[in-house]
Amino acid sequence: MMLVLPSELTHVQAQACLQMLAQGLRGQEGATVLVDAGALQHFDSAALAVLLAFRRECLVAGKHLAIRGLSSRLADLANLYGVTELLPAV
Repeated sequence: MMLVLPSELTHVQAQACLQMLAQGLRGQEGATVLVDAGALQHFDSAALAVLLAFRRECLVAGKHLAIRGLSSRLADLANLYGVTELLPAV
């Protein structure tokens, strides 16, 4: 089962999105949790904060995070903040 990010993820939606991802994490059975970022169009640095917080939750649960559909804009932002290696794309 893949978790899907919304089309908009700014500081306004961050807490609700993280809660949604955390709830979805409970239903994940495999060792890797796949998040689809393909729909994400409008975002700010809060999107990175959500993904990094969710990565920590995955690690606590003994799982690894992988992200599909990471846009070049979000990848550039991750690179700017020096967290690219923490958000592995597939």
